[in-house]
Amino acid sequence: MKKIATSVFVIGTMAFMAISGSATAATASSSFQVNLTIQGECKVQSASNVDFGSHGVIDANIDTTSTIGVQCTNSTPYTVALSAGAGTGATVGARKMTSAANDTVGYALYRDASRTQVWGVTQNVDTQAGTGNGAVQSYTAYGRVSAQTTPAQGAYSDLVAVTITY
Repeated sequence: MKKIATSVFVIGTMAFMAISGSATAATASSSFQVNLTIQGECKVQSASNVDFGSHGVIDANIDTTSTIGVQCTNSTPYTVALSAGAGTGATVGARKMTSAANDTVGYALYRDASRTQVWGVTQNVDTQAGTGNGAVQSYTAYGRVSAQTTPAQGAYSDLVAVTITY
């Protein structure tokens, strides 16, 4: 019986030494940096079409709107400009939608709901200014086809470029 007790004591002591040896393992550590540089940037995230719908004689104003979504890095100042469009002879104050027969319908785009501030391309004159906040910021373009001599029936269109300067 004495031999069994001694054997159990020796085995138990060896197991304890093995466990305590692993509990005092050494460690080594280091560190590394994580970097990112945010540069000033702006993007046109969306621009809905200006759709004046279907009409006959243009004897009264036809109004509609478009929404332009701009996203710029936080604190980045910017301006949003709208081109005169692709119509021959168009200006920002007198844009032109054109048909396949080259007939035109005049229209204008404004920065305000009362349709008094034309939206154009001249910095600090007829563009929309803003400062980025990192999220998409929405601007409304107010469109108007004023009463005018009605051209031939057909589809009329134009293409206006949105430019962000930052």
